[in-house]
Amino acid sequence: MKAARLLAAAAGLACLAAALPAGAEPLGRLFFTPERRAALERQRQLNIQETQQVIEGATLTVSGIVRRSGGKTTTWVNNTPQDAGNAAASGVRVEVDRANPAKATVVAGEESPATLKVGEAINRATRETSSGVGEGRITVKRDGARAK
Repeated sequence: MKAARLLAAAAGLACLAAALPAGAEPLGRLFFTPERRAALERQRQLNIQETQQVIEGATLTVSGIVRRSGGKTTTWVNNTPQDAGNAAASGVRVEVDRANPAKATVVAGEESPATLKVGEAINRATRETSSGVGEGRITVKRDGARAK
C-alpha cells in the first residue's frame, strides 16, 4: 500500500516537473514589471526611500501608527506613511505621544498643530475634529459570569 502511494506521489511530481518549461525563472516578486522590480531592488540595496507626496485634501486623518522594536516610528496620515524625521518630503511633521502611543501631533506646513488619536480626522479649514466612528457608537456587551 505504501509503495502504491509513493509511486502515485512520484508520478504526480513528474507531471508537475514536465509542465514547467525547462529554462523557467523562479517567480520571485510578483505584481511589478521587471523594470520596477529592478528599481525596487536597487532602492533596497542602497537603502533609498521614495520621495513622499505632499499631503493634500480638506482633512488630515491619522490612519495608523507603528512603532518598531528598534524605535523607528511610522505614522500614516491620509493613508500615506510618514517616517519620523522625514517631514521635508511631504510637508507634514508628526510626533507620537510617548505616554499614549495611539495619539500623535500632526503639523501640516504652516498650519497649527493638531493632536489626533488613530482614526480621528481634522478639517483643515475649520479645525474641527471627528472620530472614525462618526455619530455612531461602539458598545461592548460583557457576560456577567466569567469562566474560571
